[in-house]
Amino acid sequence: MVSDILTKKIANPYAEALLDLAKSQSSIHAITSDINSLRGLLKNSPPLADYLMNPITRPALKCEIIEKIITSQVTEYTSNFLMILANRNRIQYIDEIIERYLELVYELANIRIVEVNSAQEFTEEQEQNLITKLQAMTGATEIKLLITVDASLIGGFLIKMNSQFIDLTVKGQLTELAKHLDSALDF
Repeated sequence: MVSDILTKKIANPYAEALLDLAKSQSSIHAITSDINSLRGLLKNSPPLADYLMNPITRPALKCEIIEKIITSQVTEYTSNFLMILANRNRIQYIDEIIERYLELVYELANIRIVEVNSAQEFTEEQEQNLITKLQAMTGATEIKLLITVDASLIGGFLIKMNSQFIDLTVKGQLTELAKHLDSALDF
């Protein structure tokens, strides 16, 4: 818990600085594309991610790897940003910085990320209907759904937006019914 708070406290100013740079250079789309590509690269290359996040590896060696592997795939701004992170021993927070940067960009563009846990896969039509209803609820111009299938929910789905939960699952309804019955029988 303390570690998460500290990590967020470290990641937030770097993410904000990157967004400020992107705005000042009119490069929000390019840098956001770089950040998404970088996230995919680190996710698909665990040895690279482990090397960059290893606290024992010297910053100069991390910069060398960034130069050889990543610099040719991203803008100069993103490359320089990664070098700064490496030199300041902050590259191990790159995942959190990426997540926070994307949150800030989405806020700027009025895009909401919504996590959905569903008992079964959504059809394209169901997904679109949910997006339409969530747009009406939130006023967001765009909704990005992160859908996870969880059969233990029995039926329905659970929506998480920011810190708000909307439980429309059979499991949730059964739990509420059990609580109600328990309290009704405690007379």
